[in-house]
Amino acid sequence: MSFVLETSAPVDPHAAVRPRIRPSILESRTTAAEDDPNDSLKNRQNTDSDLPVGARSVGGIAIGHVILAVAAICSIFPVYWLFATAFRLPEDQLSQSLIPWPISIQNFIDVTDQIPILWMMWNTLVMATALTVFQLFTSILASYAFARFDFYGKSVASFLFIGSWLVPFQITMIPNYLMVSQLGLLNTVAGVVVPNLVSAFGVLMLMQHMRSFPGELLDAAKVDGRNSWQTLWSIVVPNMKPALAALAIMLFITAWNDYLWPSLIMRQSDALIQVGIRSFLTAEGNNWGAVMAAAGMACIPVFLLYIFLQKYVVAGFVRSGMK
Repeated sequence: MSFVLETSAPVDPHAAVRPRIRPSILESRTTAAEDDPNDSLKNRQNTDSDLPVGARSVGGIAIGHVILAVAAICSIFPVYWLFATAFRLPEDQLSQSLIPWPISIQNFIDVTDQIPILWMMWNTLVMATALTVFQLFTSILASYAFARFDFYGKSVASFLFIGSWLVPFQITMIPNYLMVSQLGLLNTVAGVVVPNLVSAFGVLMLMQHMRSFPGELLDAAKVDGRNSWQTLWSIVVPNMKPALAALAIMLFITAWNDYLWPSLIMRQSDALIQVGIRSFLTAEGNNWGAVMAAAGMACIPVFLLYIFLQKYVVAGFVRSGMK
């Protein structure tokens, strides 16, 4: 921008000359900018683009709510039907009514009389807890190694390790069964735990957190004289509690709900809750009321676990997605 300077003839030759700025150019440009309709249109467009997509139309909000409601109903209805069948009379177990009436707890009484369900739930708790602890431990070590160390064959090992998550269980089922049989671990909790000591899903989830961990903290730990093992357990792990809690809950629920592998390894019908529920399905007939009652009792610990620890699950997955 250029300015035109005007000076008047000084009366006193020793007086300072004061320049005057002609505002014609500045005012003309300011007026042109205010009167330019394209600028105001751009401002309106920028303001509209900053609004959320759902705030532009009521129809978008309504459609989103309908989709969420349908998805919620589809997710909740099987659980509702499970408990609805469990609270029916034994002779009404095949009823199609949505509301069970009259309500009866006879199916739960039959379950407690026919199988030691509390003992089986305790065995299942021990098995699921052991699996969770071992998988969490190995996931921490593997993810830290893949994220923070450079070694020969790292990319290949990482690809094979994570790729094992995509292999169907039916492919590895027979080799794992032969291994457990040769080790003499059939019909034991160890036989269920040993082939599942490592979780590729856990490694993949924790690896994202390990890679984004602040390097300044790791450098400060090295300056303090801590080795890699001390840095992992004193610096990294304490700062990853939400992610570790979310992963632990997911691993525990997966181990608790597993049916196929425990049913192959455990031959005793009173060993685990997954195998115990199968005892109500016989060649003479299926007692669906007792099956639903036993399954409902088996779901209660998982429901309580998630209700009390759901904030850790949400926080862990939100941080994992933000990394």
